[in-house]
Amino acid sequence: MNQHIAHLSDDPKRRILKDVFGFDDFRPGQAAAMESLLAGRHVLAVMPTGAGKSLCYQVPALVLGGLTVVVSPLVALMQDQVAALRLAGVAADTINSSIDRDESIAAWCRVQAGETRLLYLAPERLMTQRMLDALARLDIRLIAVDEAHCISQWGPAFRPEYEQLSRLQGLFPKAPIIALTATADEATRRDIAQRLFAGKVKTLVLGFDRPNIKLSVAARDDGPRQLLDFIKRHAGLSGIVYCLSRKKTEETAAALEKGGVKALAYHAGMTKEQRDANQNSFMTEAGVVMVATIAFGMGIDKPDVAYVFHTDLPGNLEAYYQEIGRAGRDGRAAEAHMLFGSGDIRMRRMFIDNEEASDEHKRRAHGRLGTLIGYCEAVQCRRQILLQYFGEAAEPCGNCDNCLDTAPLSDGTAQAELVLAAVLQSGERFGATHVIDILRGANTQKIKERGHDDLACFGSGAARKKEEWQSLIRQMAAADFLSSDEHGGLRITERGEDLRRGTGTFHFRPATPRAKVRAGTIAASEGGDPDLLAALKAVRLKLARERQVPAYVIFSDRTLIDMTALQPRNLDEFAQVNGVGAAKLKDFGKVFLAAIAAYAGG
Repeated sequence: MNQHIAHLSDDPKRRILKDVFGFDDFRPGQAAAMESLLAGRHVLAVMPTGAGKSLCYQVPALVLGGLTVVVSPLVALMQDQVAALRLAGVAADTINSSIDRDESIAAWCRVQAGETRLLYLAPERLMTQRMLDALARLDIRLIAVDEAHCISQWGPAFRPEYEQLSRLQGLFPKAPIIALTATADEATRRDIAQRLFAGKVKTLVLGFDRPNIKLSVAARDDGPRQLLDFIKRHAGLSGIVYCLSRKKTEETAAALEKGGVKALAYHAGMTKEQRDANQNSFMTEAGVVMVATIAFGMGIDKPDVAYVFHTDLPGNLEAYYQEIGRAGRDGRAAEAHMLFGSGDIRMRRMFIDNEEASDEHKRRAHGRLGTLIGYCEAVQCRRQILLQYFGEAAEPCGNCDNCLDTAPLSDGTAQAELVLAAVLQSGERFGATHVIDILRGANTQKIKERGHDDLACFGSGAARKKEEWQSLIRQMAAADFLSSDEHGGLRITERGEDLRRGTGTFHFRPATPRAKVRAGTIAASEGGDPDLLAALKAVRLKLARERQVPAYVIFSDRTLIDMTALQPRNLDEFAQVNGVGAAKLKDFGKVFLAAIAAYAGG
């Protein structure tokens, strides 16, 4: 025991982790990131959602002293993190568009006086010349750039100031910089390293695999019915449903409520009060379904999300990975299910084409979208595809729909040869819709104008439905028999040429509704005594409302679950609960001990 205490006192970062944040040990990757920063080296940390990225800079900020500047893209996330730090006894501030002038002045006075340890700023606020000049006069010891993939992926049209962050290294040469993200493939990592650090950075990549999340994809047939059926199979569990638009978010939440599901909406068009109230309900009550746009999720620490359901195609595999990563953080069985259809693909391509970005950025975005479509149409293990995309080799997982579906594949070599003939004869310039029209002998204006009704392949696939050809072509693309240019025009790959010459075969999954694969039942219980846990959540919600912060900022679900297991009887025992630091022990210890004692006595 004495040896352990000596070990803590010898290591300032370990001491702060325990005393301030209430954790006994680091999670994988945290210590390595902190040690590099404390040695003055720049760090790019790619860590899965829920791996504790924030502590990678919050602990070094307190070890180093002086001021740490944190760049974050979302006002709500900044405010929540500042509130959480303050409750942990850390002097933190944010200056952003949602606070009034007097608050901003007061915050800046604290920063100038050297009272503030961490200052959270949006890139737009940080990269003004006035702010940069003011910060240059202060003792900046560390800079953290959160959601760093924005630098590379979203392009200058979305947040141009993210690109300007490349100036930080030159402006603050003595301060190490840490860039953090949950999602970056190898190309994105190279891009961030080059833009932000001129290539000189220690890159830490934690494993991307989340084996407890079952992966599944289905063609959209009747989306609202498919969603309701899925949620009813997970009755009583918390989940997140992602929709593409604000309008669809509200309509979907209303439809689920009508179907007997407790569902709430969350999107950027709602007032902050509405969003906070809905987020608190989701964090605190059992079995709530949050229907949201991608505005929801960053920084949310709810370990018992049992599923993530995408009603629409996400933007790319990185976005998909980040969004499904909000499920199953407690390590229990969870599910990620996605619906998609040809309309999604057209919409996503249109978004990319209408973006104010360079041709190179658009080409990369189209390429990323193509990879996601390939993932959707694949007949092999989905986890293998996902992990390979992030540079990890994997065996078939046995926990995705393709691994669990034992229906045999069909030999589609003859049909694939017809597709390749139509692509070749029409000049390898047209998208799937026009190629299918040629195969089915459609009498369209486009076909007549180009004389494609005279092609030898015209009408050769009339016996098959349009939907069958769509699925088959997408599976051919997923299996690398076809590729598409930035405009969606189909081209024959080297593997496709082999098939056309008669030296290859193609197997596919017919576009018929799959037999329902019964997943292992996801346990609804959260561990410990559910009645005590409910009582502690009620106490947490009351404290959160009094302080006007989200419930998870008081204590995470993980901490409450640990309380139910330990059932501490005094402050010394309460201090042993995971996630209870000195400030929270002082502020909240007695009220939670009273609730536990009342429950035990009742």
